[in-house]
Amino acid sequence: MTPEERDLVMGLVFVPGKGRRRTIDEVLARFGECDGGALALRLLRDAMERRDADGVDMAMIVSAAAGVSGEEFLEPLTELFPAEWHRKHEDIVSVLGRLRSSGTVPTLVLAAHWVPGHLDWDENRALAVKAIWALGALPVAEARAALEGLRDAENEIIRENAVRQLARRGEL
Repeated sequence: MTPEERDLVMGLVFVPGKGRRRTIDEVLARFGECDGGALALRLLRDAMERRDADGVDMAMIVSAAAGVSGEEFLEPLTELFPAEWHRKHEDIVSVLGRLRSSGTVPTLVLAAHWVPGHLDWDENRALAVKAIWALGALPVAEARAALEGLRDAENEIIRENAVRQLARRGEL
């Protein structure tokens, strides 16, 4: 991705008090695409192939701006999640949560337990909490079983959030 293309994608980011500098249609036109999901997926796969953390950032920005969360993102995002070379673990969990697929459960469970190096400072375990809430929104037996397993975690934040989700689901 050229510096000009990166600048164009960065224009999709909402800045409080200023809004966005670009529209998704402008970005799609520059990349020769008519579908935001197709562009985001292409950028994501390219970034993964090159192990390019900035490229993952750009793909996630396009994905968010286009309102994309299709099932076609399941496989690449579950593959990308455990990689230490990028910084988008929380965004990946958010997208996986929107997919509402039982196929996300193993990655969400991993996200509840694992702390990537760049999030080691976070004592509130925001990544784990996002993953647990995503599990809580999944109306499948696999998610319930995962939450029941997390209810016995050593970490108090993980335990409390798992119990909250089970209670919210009426499964305590």
